[in-house]
Amino acid sequence: MEPTRRPRPSEWVGGQAVTGGGQTVEGFSEFVGSRYPALVRYGVLLTGDRGHGEDLVQSALVKTYRAWGRLHPDGQPEAYTRTVMERMAWRMVRRRWRGELPTAELPERPDETDDYAARDQADVVLEALRTLPAQQRVVLVLRYWAGLSEAEIADRLGCSTGTVKSRASRAVAFLRTSRLLNDSDLNDVAADVQATTGERR
Repeated sequence: MEPTRRPRPSEWVGGQAVTGGGQTVEGFSEFVGSRYPALVRYGVLLTGDRGHGEDLVQSALVKTYRAWGRLHPDGQPEAYTRTVMERMAWRMVRRRWRGELPTAELPERPDETDDYAARDQADVVLEALRTLPAQQRVVLVLRYWAGLSEAEIADRLGCSTGTVKSRASRAVAFLRTSRLLNDSDLNDVAADVQATTGERR
């Protein structure tokens, strides 16, 4: 049996892979083509795995396409897509993505400068994040990488601030106890990711 081939970004039309022909909703293909790599990087952070990150993005793009009429051209399709991704990852309650493995896919610098120390640290962060339950991981990504407040995270995920605080507290406590990461590591790498990708929430 041949392995399943993931569709290339250019093949995404109407939220599903297309083999030829067909019409696109204005701007959707361009949006996917330009933002797909960044969305996958975010998916990797949320899931801890490259393959699952791609699956998350593709599922979210289905919803984005269906909502495209009210998002384009004056809306914020990327913000919408990321929110869908976050909520889908948040709903991975009481179980982790099956077959999770450490990922070597790290955010890349857009210029020729290469900070190997920062990349090593980012690798440590990704491996640490994948050890967490799904909801704890999502909260940490939103808090440290996306830079959201507890209230903003609660609003984004549709839960209470108390839930956000408890998930974050448990996650940080586990990472500290296991000596995988501390608050400084998370803040440092969050700043590095934002600086090297030029992306903000």
